[in-house]
Amino acid sequence: MRRALSVVLLALACLLVPLGTLSVWARYEVGDSDRYVATMAPLAAEPAVRGAVADAVTNGIVAQLDAGPLQSAVDAFVHDAVKSFTGTEAFQTAWNTANRAAHDAVQQAVDDGTDGPVTLDLAPVTGQVRQQLSDDGVPFANRIPVTHTTIIVMNSRDLERLRESLLLLQRAGLWLPFAAFISAATGLALARRRRRALTATALGVALAAAALLVALAMCRSLTLDNLPSDVGRSAAGAAYDALSSSVRTASLWTAGTALTVALCTWLPGRLRHRPAPHPPAPPEMRPAASGVSMPVTPRRTE
Repeated sequence: MRRALSVVLLALACLLVPLGTLSVWARYEVGDSDRYVATMAPLAAEPAVRGAVADAVTNGIVAQLDAGPLQSAVDAFVHDAVKSFTGTEAFQTAWNTANRAAHDAVQQAVDDGTDGPVTLDLAPVTGQVRQQLSDDGVPFANRIPVTHTTIIVMNSRDLERLRESLLLLQRAGLWLPFAAFISAATGLALARRRRRALTATALGVALAAAALLVALAMCRSLTLDNLPSDVGRSAAGAAYDALSSSVRTASLWTAGTALTVALCTWLPGRLRHRPAPHPPAPPEMRPAASGVSMPVTPRRTE
C-alpha cells in the first residue's frame, strides 16, 4: 500500500509540473496587463509585424480616400508613409496602446463570457500617421478619417474553446506548482528506495516538460493553419512565439534541471555497484599449458 501510494503521488507530481507552468503563465503573464504589453512590445520591431500593420492601416485609410486617377499613386504614398511610421518611437507607443486594449478585451471575455472576436484596434496608429502626414504638409492628410481599422486576434470559436481553460488556469495560479511540490515530497518520503524513486521522478518531470514543448509546437502549427485569410502567417507566428516564450523557457529549464538531477542520482549508484576487478594471481601460481593454473614449487638451491 505504501509503495502504491508513493508511485501515485510521484506520477501526479510529474503531471502537475506542465500544468503548473501553464497556470503561472496564465495568471502572471497573460492575466497581467502590464506584463502582457511588455511581452508584446518587442514585436513592434519585427519586420513581419510592421508589414502587417502597414498593410492594414493603409487599406483602412485608402478606403476612405477618393483620389480619382491618382488613386494608385496615393495608395503607394500612404503605404510608404505608414511603413516609415512603423519605425518610429510613436509607433511603439501606439502599438503598446493597441495591445493593452486587446488584452483588456480578452480578459473581459474570459471573466464575463463576452462573445464575439477579439481584435487589435489600429486607430491609434492611424491617428499618428495622419498627424505625421499633416506635419509633412501633405494636402489630403486632414481628410484621413481615424477609422477603427482592426486585426483579428482571436475569433469567436477559438475564444469560446479557450475561455474555460484559461479561466481555470488563472484561478489555479501558484496552487498547481505548490501541489506538484507537495506530491513529490510526500511520494519520496513514502518510497522505500528513495534514490531510485528520485531518479524516476526526475525522468518523469523531464518527460512532462518535453511533452509541453511538443504541445506548444503543435498548437503553433494549428493556430497558423487556421488563421483568417487577411492575417499574415509570419506576423501571427511572431506573436505566438513572443506570447509563449516564457513557457518554452521554463519548460527547457525544467527539463534540463530534471535530467541533471536524474543523472546525479543514478550515476553514483551505478558506480557503486560496478563489480570490483579480480586481484592478480600470486607469483607462485603460473598458468599451465591447458589453461589451468598450477602451483609451482620453487627449487631449493643446495
